[in-house]
Amino acid sequence: MITKDMTIREVVMAKQEAAEILMTFGMGCVGCPSAQMETLEEAAAVHGMNLDNLLAALNK
Repeated sequence: MITKDMTIREVVMAKQEAAEILMTFGMGCVGCPSAQMETLEEAAAVHGMNLDNLLAALNK
């Protein structure tokens, strides 16, 4: 299960298609070093994403 407290790196490692899902939500820099250290919650806030919708898509 993907949670808001996981880093982007953890999310991508836990779910193969996570990078593609994140990019469809507008996070184009999934692979950049600073993004790898952000939590999903932090990244959603920075990119203006709806965290609940993002989590639902990642946990589908």
